[in-house]
Amino acid sequence: MASSRSSSLSSPTMIPVLFLLCAHSASAAANSGGGGHLATGAGGDDGFSCFTRMFSFGDSITDTGNSATISPNASFNRLPYGETFFGRPTGRYSDGRLIVDFLAERLELPFLTPFLRGRETAAAEDFRHGANFAVGGATALRREFFEEMGLDLTNIPPYSLDVQVEWFKNVLHSLASADKERKKIMSKSMFIMGEIGGNDYNQPFFQNRSFINEIKPLVPKVISKIENAIKVLIDLGAKTIIVPGNFPIGCVPGYLGMFRNKLSPKDYDVFGCIKWLNDFSEYHNHALKRMMHRIPHDPTITILYGDYYNTALEITRHPAIHGFKREIVFVACYKGGNSSMNLCPDPSTHISWDGLHLAEAAYKFVAHHMLHGPYLLNRPYLLNDFMYF
Repeated sequence: MASSRSSSLSSPTMIPVLFLLCAHSASAAANSGGGGHLATGAGGDDGFSCFTRMFSFGDSITDTGNSATISPNASFNRLPYGETFFGRPTGRYSDGRLIVDFLAERLELPFLTPFLRGRETAAAEDFRHGANFAVGGATALRREFFEEMGLDLTNIPPYSLDVQVEWFKNVLHSLASADKERKKIMSKSMFIMGEIGGNDYNQPFFQNRSFINEIKPLVPKVISKIENAIKVLIDLGAKTIIVPGNFPIGCVPGYLGMFRNKLSPKDYDVFGCIKWLNDFSEYHNHALKRMMHRIPHDPTITILYGDYYNTALEITRHPAIHGFKREIVFVACYKGGNSSMNLCPDPSTHISWDGLHLAEAAYKFVAHHMLHGPYLLNRPYLLNDFMYF
C-alpha cells in the first residue's frame, strides 16, 4: 500500500502547516487579551496543540451524531455504518471517521460532541473542547426557501446554516457570560464552516428540477448564506476559519447512477466522471473563493479555503498509488439493506462508502492532504489545498 495512505496525520511534514496556524492563533490570542498563551489540547504537549476548541457546521459530510439524535432508528445509525473504526454506529455517514475527526485528532482534541446530543444534558462541560452543529441533509438556505420552490421537503431538515449558527451562539453564551471571556474562547478556537451547500443542489437534482433555470441560479444565494455565517463568527471574535469547497459531484456514484443512460460518451471525462457536473462543483467553489477574498478582516484573522474538490479528484484519477482499487473507484462499498452481499469485504480499498459519502480511508486522505505539504507565504497564501485570505 502506498505511503500516502499509511502515513500518519502526525507526520513531521505537516508541522509547518500547524506552526503557521498556531502563529496566527497566538497573535490573535494576544491581541484579544488572551496573553498569547495557547493551551495544549487534550492529547499532549508537543507545542502544536494551539487550539483549545473546534466548532464545525455543515451537513452529513461533517455530522457526527446530530441526525442520529433526531432519528435514532435511521439506516445510517445502524451497522455497518461505523464498523471500521468505532465498531458500532455513531451517527456518522461513513464506516468510520470523518474529516472533522481527523482534524480533531491532529489538533489533539477529542472528537466533537454533537450539539443535539450534548444539549440533552444541558451542561457546558459537554462543549469544553468544542461542538459539532452539522446535521445530515442540512442546507445553507432555509427550508422555507425550498418549500417556496415546491420541492418535497421530506429529506430537507429544518436545520439550515442559520439555525446552526444560532445554536453556536447559545453554546458560546453557556461557556462564558462575559464578553471578554467569550472573545478569548473565540480567538483560541478553530471553526470549520462546512462543507455546506451540497444539499441545496442535491435536492433539486434528485427531484428532477431544471439545472439551468433552477439549480445553477442557487449558487449566489448559497454563497451569500455562507458569507453571512462567516461574518457572524468574525463579529463574535473568531480568528481561524476553514471554509471547505464542494466535492466533484460528477465523480460521485450516486450521481453517476442517476444520469446513467441519460448522457452521451462526450459528457464524461477520460476518468469516467461527468464533466458538466464537475464544472458545476468548480463554479460553486470559485464563487466561494471570490466571496472569501472580499470579506473584510484584520490581519489577526485567518480564513482558509479547504480544497475538497482536488483532493477527491486525486484519488479518483490515481487510486492505485494511494491504496485504492482502480476497478471500484465508482463502486460504493455499502449498497444498503441488511444482506452481507451488499457490503464490500474491504472498505479501505473503496473511495465511496454508500454512493454519496466517502469511506473512512478516503476521508483520511482528504484530511491528510489538506494538512500536508509545502506552502507559499504570499497573499493569498497557497498551502496545498488550503488557501489563506
